[in-house]
Amino acid sequence: MALFFKSDLFSPLGLASLSFRFPTSSSSLFDSRIIPATKLSTKQTAIACSSLNSGNDENFQDSSNSNGSLNNRRLSKQSSWEAKDEEGNDYLYTLGKESDNMNIAVGARAGIIDDLFAGNFLGKDSDIVFDYRQKATRSFEYLQGDYYIAPLFMDKVVCHIAKNYLAHLLNTKVPLILGIWGGKGQGKSFQTELIFRAMGVEPIIMSAGELESERAGEPGKLIRERYRTASQVVQNQGKMSCLVINDIDAGLGRFGNTQMTVNNQIVVGTLMNLSDNPTKVSIGQVWKESDVTKRIPIIVTGNDFSTIYAPLIRDGRMEKFYWQPTHEDILNIVHRMYEKDGMSRDEVGEIVKSFPNQALDFYGALRSRTYDRSILKWVEDGGGADNLGKRLLKQKKDGKLPVFTPPKQTIEALLESGHSLVKEQRLIMETKLSKEYMKNIDD
Repeated sequence: MALFFKSDLFSPLGLASLSFRFPTSSSSLFDSRIIPATKLSTKQTAIACSSLNSGNDENFQDSSNSNGSLNNRRLSKQSSWEAKDEEGNDYLYTLGKESDNMNIAVGARAGIIDDLFAGNFLGKDSDIVFDYRQKATRSFEYLQGDYYIAPLFMDKVVCHIAKNYLAHLLNTKVPLILGIWGGKGQGKSFQTELIFRAMGVEPIIMSAGELESERAGEPGKLIRERYRTASQVVQNQGKMSCLVINDIDAGLGRFGNTQMTVNNQIVVGTLMNLSDNPTKVSIGQVWKESDVTKRIPIIVTGNDFSTIYAPLIRDGRMEKFYWQPTHEDILNIVHRMYEKDGMSRDEVGEIVKSFPNQALDFYGALRSRTYDRSILKWVEDGGGADNLGKRLLKQKKDGKLPVFTPPKQTIEALLESGHSLVKEQRLIMETKLSKEYMKNIDD
């Protein structure tokens, strides 16, 4: 490339005005463009940068006309950098205004940043999309084996997901949120996960603990980001997805005299806005008409929705489903739970009959309690409690740990564990040690 200078460099005020011209070619990284400079004096000066073989290109014309003024003409018809959006702003302006990238998020390019900070663990050039390749969805590989799914539960979840994916074809109002509520330990979250695995859905799952933050607005922004991420799963991976918030009443519910925080209000407002505008979701950037988000169904679980802000759970925004498993559902779920232990359906029925009005997680706790004696025997075989830490942390690599033998499940052992659990439940309800500690509270 050669540089040609057309200027009076020895004028009393120095350079008067500048124009830069870049060559156009298929291998050029930058498209040709004129960048006018600020006028510094009354004398016009131009610096033209050009290649020697570019004289035949009609795009390369003198940027100054006969009057010495500069023409704001687009030199390349193929340039995307000068493309205008619907508001008349060029691509670079819009990209820079929407970007919230920091240097650590964009990446460390060798030669631009000191090699000491760039490092070699990601190669010479850090992967600028490293953060976006992290797995945000849940795929449920850990759910091995055969489980029972209640038909009524499955029908409600499948219908909700199908309606939201077909909402643009249905001539009716479709609530975006499905609220599944009911007693504690009834398998609401676990049943939804089983249904997602059966349907091939990869959801994004949140908990009530993420609905509060020391910084105002963070939980609401997090919900919008997770919603848009689920939309990208549908668009980029071709898989169904949804947003799940477990135990939502624990994060948004009002119990007694608990205080409403700013984040609670923003989260409620965010969910209400998503229900009303499921395809227009902002995460802080400038609103654009072309930014359309795929509609993603939302499923929330909880124990008592009466503690949640009433406009959020109204029928137009949230479809409610009260989950109370029947005796047949409980029997089928527990039988599948103990089927691999060789328990017959009649034996499982006797256990369920012996402990009525218990949640589903109670019958899972029975099996866990029967392991206690076997685990204690394993600890003794390994040297006792005094050597447990040494055996677990240091000798695990050498393979010298004693073999753990699971106990054989019998109806007698399960009934014994069940009565022990019921005794603990009654002690908590009857003793109420808090009243013993604060006897003067009623005086």
